[in-house]
Amino acid sequence: MRVCRTISERSQSPTALTIGNFDGVHQGHQAMLARLKEQARALGLPACVLTFEPHPLELFAPQTAPTRLTSLREKLELLAAHGIECVHVNRFNRAYASRSPQEFIERVLLAGLGMRWLLIGDDFRFGARRAGNFALLQEASRKYGFGLEAMPTVEFEGVRVSSSAVRVALAAGRLAEAEALLGRPYSISGRVVHGDKLGRQIGFPTANVQLRHNRPPLSGIFAVRTLDGQGHRRDGAASLGLRPTVDTSGRAKLEVHLFDFAGDLYGQHLRIDFLHKIRDEEKFPDLEALKARIAQDCDIAKELLAAKERA
Repeated sequence: MRVCRTISERSQSPTALTIGNFDGVHQGHQAMLARLKEQARALGLPACVLTFEPHPLELFAPQTAPTRLTSLREKLELLAAHGIECVHVNRFNRAYASRSPQEFIERVLLAGLGMRWLLIGDDFRFGARRAGNFALLQEASRKYGFGLEAMPTVEFEGVRVSSSAVRVALAAGRLAEAEALLGRPYSISGRVVHGDKLGRQIGFPTANVQLRHNRPPLSGIFAVRTLDGQGHRRDGAASLGLRPTVDTSGRAKLEVHLFDFAGDLYGQHLRIDFLHKIRDEEKFPDLEALKARIAQDCDIAKELLAAKERA
């Protein structure tokens, strides 16, 4: 998959295009990508995505912006896995946000990206003050001769599939619901880095995974399954959060204890699939109490993962 960080003044080739933040690449997004690829094949065009970095709300309202489900790297990996041929990552800033809807259509979509067919979500708005909508795109499609389609809402058990719905499920610890909305277990990927080695001192060595999420959408103690760069899958128990017993920094950390593993993962890229939530974080009176609870958490995680395997 080709990733473009800039948009040229004049595209060299036509494209079939969809636009969005695609945070989480959930089932609704996946339906859009499948429809995009289907029409792109019919037209003989590459299937392309235009996305934005950062999320617009992170620019205009950083204190209330939603937590990210995926880092940019994770999002690109998911888009590639779903067969997208090119992703344009557009830098979203105030100058870009001030473009009129007409300028966005003419200079970005038609001239810069060579758009010949466009698929948008049913709630898509664009341009300065979010003035652009489907009706405006319909008018432009008749004027400039490009194809246009709106994707209907995708629902799961009567609930609209959305990034917001996934965030709500994760924050509440409802991982099975989040998995159903995503079409896969929720995961976080990152490089294994050196930590404070406390886990090793108390008998539970951990892989410390570098977080790209400023505010992870979930926290607590979890039963997990990991995948490393060599394709090895391993079961474990993970802690994601502030570690209140041993840390006062206020920064979230992700630590994974892998069962029956004594190798070296430093520098490797590790994906952690969150399969079951065991409990919320808790502050213990001392390390001995923490150690006893970790042992209990590991036993619970093993039972949960074994039951999932049998099912």
